[in-house]
Amino acid sequence: MKTLKILVGVAFIIAISAFAIDKVSDTEIDKGYSIGDIATDFSLKNIDNTNVSLADYKEAKGFIVIFTCNHCPYSVAYEDRIITLDKTFKSKGYPVLAINPNNPKAYPDDSFDNMIKRSKEKGFTFPYLFDDGQKVYPQYGATKTPHVYVLEKTPEGNVVRYIGAIDNNYKDASAATEKYVEDAINALLEGKKVPVEVTKAIGCSIKA
Repeated sequence: MKTLKILVGVAFIIAISAFAIDKVSDTEIDKGYSIGDIATDFSLKNIDNTNVSLADYKEAKGFIVIFTCNHCPYSVAYEDRIITLDKTFKSKGYPVLAINPNNPKAYPDDSFDNMIKRSKEKGFTFPYLFDDGQKVYPQYGATKTPHVYVLEKTPEGNVVRYIGAIDNNYKDASAATEKYVEDAINALLEGKKVPVEVTKAIGCSIKA
């Protein structure tokens, strides 16, 4: 009888766990874009006080949209790599558009003035946009800084082709053995399927 009770208890736990996993999966699907979705355009203020949108890039083949910020150590660790991505792929039709999604009231280091300061310090070669009111990052489903979305421009719109991390080693670029964003864009430029479409973004949580 004791054994039967244990088995029933285990079965109950498994059933509850399975339900919980399903609910988490459903919740995740409801948040932001998935691979193959069409990303809507935005118009956000750049550090030069102009507004920037995807539609401004008439000749682009796609975009590297990166949610990042000033203060997060993960974002800081990736800054040079983000600059390299822009320098490497902008001329090939895939420019970087960096977006700061954080609420500066919650984290003053991520204020617009500090964005201007940081971009000058690092010599950013790409637009650094402010998600004022935090309206854009929830559409994408971004949760971390940095969090990357590679978009491919098609007749139907800007299709999401990759979501996740830049590579698999935030501490050391030279030690990264998987360069997810670079591999994704190279595949798209060759007309091939992106080899790894989704990875886990590693970074600081977005401050609401």
